[in-house]
Amino acid sequence: MGLGHLIVIAGPSGVGKSTIVREMLRQTGAFFSVSATTRNRRPNETDGCDYRFVNRATFEKMIAEGQLLEWAEVFGDYYGTPEKPVTEALSGAKTVILEIDIEGSRQVHQKLPEATFIFIGPPDKDELKRRLTNRGTESQRDIERRYARAAEEMCVATGSGIYNHMIVNDDLDRAIRQVVDIVKEQTQK
Repeated sequence: MGLGHLIVIAGPSGVGKSTIVREMLRQTGAFFSVSATTRNRRPNETDGCDYRFVNRATFEKMIAEGQLLEWAEVFGDYYGTPEKPVTEALSGAKTVILEIDIEGSRQVHQKLPEATFIFIGPPDKDELKRRLTNRGTESQRDIERRYARAAEEMCVATGSGIYNHMIVNDDLDRAIRQVVDIVKEQTQK
């Protein structure tokens, strides 16, 4: 059996990662690695599909047992990628997609630098703030915290040397096409 390819998609909250990934998965049939988190489930989310929602003790056990490819604590909640489904899919010659944050990308890059890393950015900071606000899923305090973190993440990402591709999501259809093209190119290698 051949090995698959790992594609890491990162970017700040509200940039449109989930929308882009959802459509890219539909068009390519790639395997989506479902992250685990301790944060509360939002009304439009499904456990096991959007995230694996677990309690803090379960997540900390996953950390202690080395079950995570990457993990971080963000705004008091844990987020991480269970390693086993990723390694199994890669061993099965599948293209695997991770949708994670900047810190997670750094950790994955240390372990698997041969992966393809894509950073999705907003057209500008004002648009990002508008998108965060229009999601209607967070309090004003949370929006401000995510916006401040996003500004830091964009600075880190551009200077990190990790990302093979930087995509500005100023036109959703174009951003989707760009990501789909990258995934298809990697699948053909």
